[in-house]
Amino acid sequence: MKHRIVVLGAGYSGAIAAGRLAARLYRDEVTVTLVNAEPDFVERVRMHEVATGRDLKHRSYAEMFAGTGVVLKLAKVTAVDVERKTVALEAEELEYDTLVYALGSGWNSQGVPGAAEHAYQIASRPGALRLRERLASLPAGQPVTVVGGGLTGVEFVTELAESRPDLDVALVVRGGLGDWLSDKGRRHLRKVVDRLGITVHENAHVTAVGADHVAVGGTRIPTAVTVWTAGFAVHPIVQATSLEVSDTGRIVVDRTMRSVSHPDVYAIGDAAYALGSKDKPLRMSCASGQPMAWQAADSIAARLTGGRLPHAPLAYFNQCISLGRQDGLIQYVTSDDRAVNAALTGRVAAVYKESICKGAAWSVSNPTLGLPVRRRHLVSAAVPLREWTS
Repeated sequence: MKHRIVVLGAGYSGAIAAGRLAARLYRDEVTVTLVNAEPDFVERVRMHEVATGRDLKHRSYAEMFAGTGVVLKLAKVTAVDVERKTVALEAEELEYDTLVYALGSGWNSQGVPGAAEHAYQIASRPGALRLRERLASLPAGQPVTVVGGGLTGVEFVTELAESRPDLDVALVVRGGLGDWLSDKGRRHLRKVVDRLGITVHENAHVTAVGADHVAVGGTRIPTAVTVWTAGFAVHPIVQATSLEVSDTGRIVVDRTMRSVSHPDVYAIGDAAYALGSKDKPLRMSCASGQPMAWQAADSIAARLTGGRLPHAPLAYFNQCISLGRQDGLIQYVTSDDRAVNAALTGRVAAVYKESICKGAAWSVSNPTLGLPVRRRHLVSAAVPLREWTS
């Protein structure tokens, strides 16, 4: 009987893992089934562009995985039973021998009253398209307030201010603007924000969101549209399982992306709580998700074929931030993601960021990065494996 690998979610992480596994294992010995609710790939790192009116290249999964051996199932996952080793879809149930959980994350209202009812989000394509439609209907002079000063908030607010200079755009930041950046990075971000005419409310804690305002303590900021970018939350399905999870609901995994509680389950991307350099948890991002997918796929293949487990450290190099279409900021960081006093700015940084986005999308269709890969046969479970003990 074939070994059944089921991958849930076809974002950057899930799609790469499925394609990489199919390239490393023989089809007559293993089935790789990829489950996703939508028929085409979503470039999530570009949702701020979609929301402001840009149309992206269509990337069909059917075309992407044609001839690879990956079995594509377009369906919504409704439940996971890790004891029975089954996945419930809307119209059927799948059994698995190895599960790769990559359902990712959605927006997080942080429990702020009114946020879920009145704010827009760009953590998904439907959310970005809904916001796009609303922004297109806004007349000149209307106020738009973006809540959240992280990477997503900074990219969206600058994209919006550049594409719609006729709007009154504001950014609400809980700390200082760009307080995670180096001095050079902060100076450049401030320069761009000032040039684009963005009003910044710093050290502001949002206590409520209304239909026409954002409440910051006792102050009400008038707004026609509120855009919420203050963090992400993992898919709630995993909470109903017996998998060990972190306090934020992410599946706790080891260095090979294997669940610490269920060895036949792997988790990658935003759904996984994994430790990187200096034992610091990896942040939710494409920069984390893609190497996690490589690690998981190579680890699964090694365990099934008796090979050596990968020993590739998961470390950061930089943070790539677009500041509209013509400007950018590349903040260089330590391996555990702390800013160093080096940054690339301006037009060159914008081109750099664009190449990173294109490369991320390319790697989904090229999960082995264009390198030749040798398929290996499965071995008996009795064969001892050379485990990675780092």
